[in-house]
Amino acid sequence: MALIDRLRAVRATLRPGEAGPVASEGVVSAPALRAARPAPPDGASNYVILVLDSCRFDTWVRARPRVMERLGPLEKRYTYATWTAPSHYNLLIGLLPHSSPTHVYASEYYKDDFLKFKERFRIPDLSFGRMVPTLWLPTYLQSLGYRTNMLVSMPVLNPATPINSGFDRYQLMDRHNDVTAMIRAMRWYVDRPNFFVLNTGETHYPYATPDEPENEWPRISGVNGVFKHLDDHVRAGGLVHTSEAPRFFDDTRMKQLHARQVEAVRWVDRAVEELFDTAPANTWITITADHGELFGEKGYFGHGPIQHAKVTEVPFVEGRLR
Repeated sequence: MALIDRLRAVRATLRPGEAGPVASEGVVSAPALRAARPAPPDGASNYVILVLDSCRFDTWVRARPRVMERLGPLEKRYTYATWTAPSHYNLLIGLLPHSSPTHVYASEYYKDDFLKFKERFRIPDLSFGRMVPTLWLPTYLQSLGYRTNMLVSMPVLNPATPINSGFDRYQLMDRHNDVTAMIRAMRWYVDRPNFFVLNTGETHYPYATPDEPENEWPRISGVNGVFKHLDDHVRAGGLVHTSEAPRFFDDTRMKQLHARQVEAVRWVDRAVEELFDTAPANTWITITADHGELFGEKGYFGHGPIQHAKVTEVPFVEGRLR
């Protein structure tokens, strides 16, 4: 059985999360959770981090997403890692993509960046000193009374991985490229604030939207294996050099693939409007990417073990709804 099939088979037994009585569609009351967890700070806000897997900054600029940019001005930021798993680890210790300031000590940047979380969570006395020694944001938020959730599209983030720690609910979605299904799977608890991390894969190779038949997806040897041959394909969607690639690995093909990623951002942008409409008031949303992507620059395609601007440059927008 392929690895992805095994993951689907065991998913129901892996940390399924708590189920409370449904107050209305997508909104839940949790008496058991309320009894086991401290009351949250007054006015604490919901917080959602939406990660567009592999979306590089200039792709976002070309797509011109009008809905997501309602949150605030677009920033070019830089990821701490060039592959999905370590990048999400950084997110979950509180290190969002950085702005790469000059003439600043790293310690000072971290301090200022962490202070921004006071605004995001609307908790004036938020203290990241209390994250020691775990240095793990989900666990810290649980100690503040939050309900923590992570819905993921990429198998490298599946529930059996160590990233699944400190979450009340952690779910690998049935499809890697359906942010609408992910948004509709969100459950908002009415009696405590919610923290969500959403990892969606429309912008990851093969840059396919849910309405496109799988038999029409582009095929590149050595990359498509991330979906069908995970047991044998250890790089899992990482870099493929032109020396290993088939003959159609040329500039024209790379431009076509980049154009597909642009269209994928536009698809996500339309889908995100449903998130904006259904999220409760007092919700802060950050939208960014875990890393970028190479489309033929210096002879490479994809992402992974290489330092290149297009792999580290990512979009970043955020703001509070209503």
